[in-house]
Amino acid sequence: MTETFDIRSRLSGALHDRAEAWRFVADFAAYWQQPLQPGDGWSGAEVETAEERLGLVLPTVLREAYLLFGRRTDLTSNHDRLLKPDELYLADGALVYRVENQGAASWGVLLEELGDDDPGTVMRSDLADKTQERWEPWESSLTAACVEMVMSEAVLFGGGFTDFLDVDAEEAALERLFQELPGVGRDMRWFASADVLIRELDGFCLNVRARTEEALDQLRDSVPGDWLEG
Repeated sequence: MTETFDIRSRLSGALHDRAEAWRFVADFAAYWQQPLQPGDGWSGAEVETAEERLGLVLPTVLREAYLLFGRRTDLTSNHDRLLKPDELYLADGALVYRVENQGAASWGVLLEELGDDDPGTVMRSDLADKTQERWEPWESSLTAACVEMVMSEAVLFGGGFTDFLDVDAEEAALERLFQELPGVGRDMRWFASADVLIRELDGFCLNVRARTEEALDQLRDSVPGDWLEG
């Protein structure tokens, strides 16, 4: 297990450099979940088969993510789901690579940007009136989208010390007790200490992950409220 992990400084580098992003994912996994192992990614042949089926070449970042940790469902699919290579599909001018757990939204890369190593990403909500569905800009880079995915799925991991809190506004407590991390993820703010990772989603809820039960209990005491598991 990684002895120390300065998530704030490491995240800053990960959001601006692809190689740093993959080092971040590896060390993040070791610190918050389990270290990456051989076999945690899809094989090159499996990715190439998907490309042949779709008649296109995946962006470099998506290919590298699949090869490095694409099979690690604890990093990719606790809530929303990174599609397996053989599940990738095209929809209205975009390659869809991730879906919301109940099908309420999907994330993709516009076909016109597939030639970029690290293209931006788009999101489309599933609406009752299909004529109103549109691809909307999401993350500015696929690298940032992958980093956000790993972090978000970690705080939603059902097998660890996790909890959930509906909040009106606990920002003052969070800012006082924890360091705020560089911005990653749309409508998200992130806070952390050595043993706690917190995602504030759109100002209305907290998803938290702790490394120990004691750290989680201390968080609940510091940020009072009707914790789901507390």
